[in-house]
Amino acid sequence: MKMMKNIDNTVSKKEKIAEALNKNMPISAVTESPQPIDDLQVDYDVSRETYKELIEKGNTAIDLMMELARDSQHPRAFEVLAGLLKTQADNTDKLADLQKKVQNLRAGPKGKNQSSTPEKITNNNVFVGSTTDLQRFILSQQNKSNVIDVDSNPSNE
Repeated sequence: MKMMKNIDNTVSKKEKIAEALNKNMPISAVTESPQPIDDLQVDYDVSRETYKELIEKGNTAIDLMMELARDSQHPRAFEVLAGLLKTQADNTDKLADLQKKVQNLRAGPKGKNQSSTPEKITNNNVFVGSTTDLQRFILSQQNKSNVIDVDSNPSNE
């Protein structure tokens, strides 16, 4: 009997927490969209908005830091300003990279890599045999006419 009360208390606590969360959450987060949205689009939208917010806040911080650096004329203020400018440039590059990556993902595998598996390329060959067999193979290849012999000491000149 006591165990049932503990379970009921736990369930009621969870319901109260869920109810409190639903009250405090923004309306857009509580309501679900009627049509399913693919994860790629959702992730892209969230990342894009995050980068845009970072860029906007970075621009505000740069303006404030520029005023502070101009007023104080302290080298450290200019150093911080330079760091903010670099961070802002990096965020802008990341936003552009995000655009390119999403376009590539939406386009699918096209062009030279049509399959997801790379072509099999042999970079190293191993000769399995004795040294005598290797010498015979090399000599047979040299006797063919497709080998061009370059003379390092031309005597006919």
